[in-house]
Amino acid sequence: MTQPSTPLPPVAAEVLHYWLADGVERDWPSTELGKRWFGGGVEQDAEIDAAFGPLVAAALDGDLLDWEPVPLTRLALVIVLDQFTRNVFRGQAKAFSGDQRAQQLVLQSLALEQDQALPRVGRVFFYMPLMHAESLALQDECVSRFEALVKDSPPELTDTLQGNLRFAREHRDIIERFGRFPYRNAVLGRQNTPEENEFLKTGPRFGQ
Repeated sequence: MTQPSTPLPPVAAEVLHYWLADGVERDWPSTELGKRWFGGGVEQDAEIDAAFGPLVAAALDGDLLDWEPVPLTRLALVIVLDQFTRNVFRGQAKAFSGDQRAQQLVLQSLALEQDQALPRVGRVFFYMPLMHAESLALQDECVSRFEALVKDSPPELTDTLQGNLRFAREHRDIIERFGRFPYRNAVLGRQNTPEENEFLKTGPRFGQ
């Protein structure tokens, strides 16, 4: 991981600090952020909307192009597109409206190995758009990236990152089986198949 040679744009720095706390400087946050990342509710959704709603709108409009060239600001943009959208538009089809751009940004960076410049916690969220993709090829790429991240991490992070890898494999298995995430069908106006109906009774769900 390399530190930025020039200061980040203030708003990008705010995104990274809100989502990763001191993880950018330390490689992994010194405080527990799991509830913020994976257990947020109405209050957190409102907090993110109030603080970053205009930024989400700008990202979805295709703006913030000046965030794309630098790995850390690109990470901030990916977090806005892939994570904050799910808070601001929870329960709506628009929650997924940033996915395509986020996936494109990630794939471009992977081709240039720019993800290697990110802290490990940053790499986790940089790979998340691949985990959210309804594409088996992108799911395979996601699993591969998390496997490499586990191998490239110190022992104190092994259990946490093994958990991320397990989730990546479970997402991949759902896409391999159905070609889509059945738990998104209702909000996207898609009709369930009989097999999907059975899956939704007992199968795993991963938020949105």
